[in-house]
Amino acid sequence: MTALALIMACQRQADGKLAFTSDTTHPDVLPVMLNKELPFHYPPALYAEKAQGNVTLRLYVDTEGVVVNDSTHIVESSKVPALDSAAIKGTLELRFVPAKRHGVPMPVSILFPVYFRHPDVPSPPGDTLLRKVPLPAASLNQ
Repeated sequence: MTALALIMACQRQADGKLAFTSDTTHPDVLPVMLNKELPFHYPPALYAEKAQGNVTLRLYVDTEGVVVNDSTHIVESSKVPALDSAAIKGTLELRFVPAKRHGVPMPVSILFPVYFRHPDVPSPPGDTLLRKVPLPAASLNQ
């Protein structure tokens, strides 16, 4: 079962362009995920149904590189509640090297997309990202 996550420390502005967000200033170094295996687990019933979906989450990563409890919000739903829940639940296990400004750790708010893909089903139309990025073995979770 496949779940892929990429880190994007940005948000959409009113004009649709992406802009970086943080508490007050922009970091020199973005947070880096430390997890060797992705902590997102495909719900077994949805895997059996070959359901797929994308969930975009907003996370708040503190100065220790930990996602702050109850800070995670769904920015874009997969429209499959169980996939959305699985994405949120997985964030509890995420760990990062914190973002830094002038070498000092700083908290940041990041967008974090999670892609649930079934290996026996073609990717949804327009899903070009996954054709360009090979899925790491660590992303295969059950």
